[in-house]
Amino acid sequence: MNTSEVQERSPWGDLLFLIMVLFICVFAVSLIFGGLGYILFGNIDFFSEVSGANPAQLYYAYLVLGISSAATFILPAYIFQRRKKEEELFPSQNLNDWKTYVLSILFLFAFSPCMSLISEWNANMRLPESWRNIEEWMRIKEDQMALLTESIVMTTAWDRLLLNIVVMAILPGIGEELFFRGALQQIGTRIFKNEYVAVWVVALVFSAIHIQFYGFFPRLILGVFFGYLVVWTRNIWTAIIAHFVNNSMVVILAFYYATQGKSYAELMESDSYPIIVYLGSFVFSIIIAFIFYQYITRLRLYGKRLD
Repeated sequence: MNTSEVQERSPWGDLLFLIMVLFICVFAVSLIFGGLGYILFGNIDFFSEVSGANPAQLYYAYLVLGISSAATFILPAYIFQRRKKEEELFPSQNLNDWKTYVLSILFLFAFSPCMSLISEWNANMRLPESWRNIEEWMRIKEDQMALLTESIVMTTAWDRLLLNIVVMAILPGIGEELFFRGALQQIGTRIFKNEYVAVWVVALVFSAIHIQFYGFFPRLILGVFFGYLVVWTRNIWTAIIAHFVNNSMVVILAFYYATQGKSYAELMESDSYPIIVYLGSFVFSIIIAFIFYQYITRLRLYGKRLD
């Protein structure tokens, strides 16, 4: 067997290995902490009661959420990197270049009204009548996820706000980017022979794995944005920071709404803007993306001399 044949098959082998490690880690965490939770609290769904009065149950739920996030994404990505030491799965070129981080965050804020419009359309999406049973199942899953999210983020306690930032912004920002834009996107690039095709495929998987069908398209766009950040900057930390900022703003906004006596339903309501705001959002997003791309292109050509 020649070297080219081995190389041709290796991406699929790596994909199988990554998925296998993922399932092993998820199974181990579920078994260990599910069993420990049963011993400590009995046969209850403590995640649905995370906002309850039992402090031990509350902090145990956060512990499990944090460890689950790390075990699901960070640990498999780390194990995969250890297996592929010769390859740069987590690029970090121009790590200290603050302009790339600022431009990526500016894009998030500029695109926010357009994202709100897309979210509203997605939330009101209706499937054909022949798919009614599928749509009902999707709605049930969406409602279950909404109840869990509501019980976590809608709090007025400062300690829980900090915990929410850790388990819903810091750990997902690091773990999901290392797994999806690091390991999985690298595998996808080798499979499709095109890193931009890999960006879109991985973004589809990234959005689908959250099992929130009526937020699928906004999350797909976010996944594409994070993927392009890594491709353009060759620095996975631009995607990690952008992911963290996006998630933490939701957590902080939920905290603010809760302190104002507002509900989770009000938090999830899409803001309506005049058409000029949507047009401005789109135009400014395009301008920022263009400036970003031009800056990165010059940075690659001239490096440190750019300053």
